[in-house]
Amino acid sequence: MSHPRGPLAQLRRGHEELVLGLLRKHGPLSRGELGKLCQLSRTTLYDILAELVAGGAVVAAGPQDAPRGRGRPAETLTLNPEAGQAIGIDFARRAVHVAAVNLAHEIVGSASEPHDADLPWEQRVDLAERLVGSLNDGGLRLGALSAIGAGVVGPVGWPEPEDDLEPDEPAHPVQPLLRERFGAPVLLDNNTRLAALGEAIWGAAAGDRDVLYLRLSHGVGGGLVVGGALHRGAYGLSGEFGHITVDPDGAPCDCGGAGCLETVASIRAVLDAYRAAGGRADDVPELVKAIRAGDGTALTLLEGVGGTIGGVLAAVCNAIGPSVIVIGGELAETGPALIEPVERALRAQVMPVSRHRVSLRRATLGEAAGAFGGIALVLHESPLLSRYPAGPDLAPDLLEDLKRRQP
Repeated sequence: MSHPRGPLAQLRRGHEELVLGLLRKHGPLSRGELGKLCQLSRTTLYDILAELVAGGAVVAAGPQDAPRGRGRPAETLTLNPEAGQAIGIDFARRAVHVAAVNLAHEIVGSASEPHDADLPWEQRVDLAERLVGSLNDGGLRLGALSAIGAGVVGPVGWPEPEDDLEPDEPAHPVQPLLRERFGAPVLLDNNTRLAALGEAIWGAAAGDRDVLYLRLSHGVGGGLVVGGALHRGAYGLSGEFGHITVDPDGAPCDCGGAGCLETVASIRAVLDAYRAAGGRADDVPELVKAIRAGDGTALTLLEGVGGTIGGVLAAVCNAIGPSVIVIGGELAETGPALIEPVERALRAQVMPVSRHRVSLRRATLGEAAGAFGGIALVLHESPLLSRYPAGPDLAPDLLEDLKRRQP
């Protein structure tokens, strides 16, 4: 059987998505109308439609009204909204976020729940299953899942020949757990990169081709859309902005370095610095309250943190040249106290020719951004994914399962 990433399989998938996209855009269509719109040969179109109908993705919508004297009305075809549901799950450091859509790209729902940072993976999957079960008032048809897109913290790379991995070893322990629980293939990537994808498709940067996304949360990371395509980087390591050094003599970082942006701009780093300066806040909402009350210590701290962030963004801008920067994560809730110094430092340090061409925006998808990015991996239709390889994100054993599912 041919590999699902081969040229013929990609061409066939492209034809299927063309037909599904036309039905999604125009609603019920006859085979003749589809033929005029898609410009595929009659043989190819009918072959694609036969497999989509057999797989349940497309159903008959009933006959069209035909002019008198024209014989039997033509049968119309439409998307089956109960088929091909896709789920996205974001396993953040301290929370699980889920979202679901049906084949018509209609949002079924989204949900989130926090948890302790050291919660075992089995229990995180339990939580994800419960949240998914709550979507659509408990009416989500899990048997119709085509795949699950999942995001996890940290780099997610593909095995290389020199890596000491067993042939069937998954890229992450959550993959086989999700596969067993939901009975569907699992696509996996870094959750922050998936959040960048979500914001670039549905959120603050929708429609923009060159986007830099930065998430300021318990960790600091991001993602890049370059030339209209999500940039994954060699070995899947793109977007680790939190590990750019900002102070060589700074605090140790979990990555093994010192003075990384994450040691300055993560939630823990900011709250620790605020308390060390005499402030009192156990979480970001309390910090936000202090800022709104005009707390000078908090405002001074965020002025410095924002300046550091802006300097990093300017350096990345000078190297990559995005037109839009999106800032998300819980720390973005501090609002202008943080965003304004970020923008000032960015404008001061980015190349003058770019100074007024870069738009700085707040993220709009909230905590579910990574989950929606996971759905985008499953749908694999956005132009942002035109050069984003799907196959290697599947654990080897799940790849075989997906191939068996293909017509």
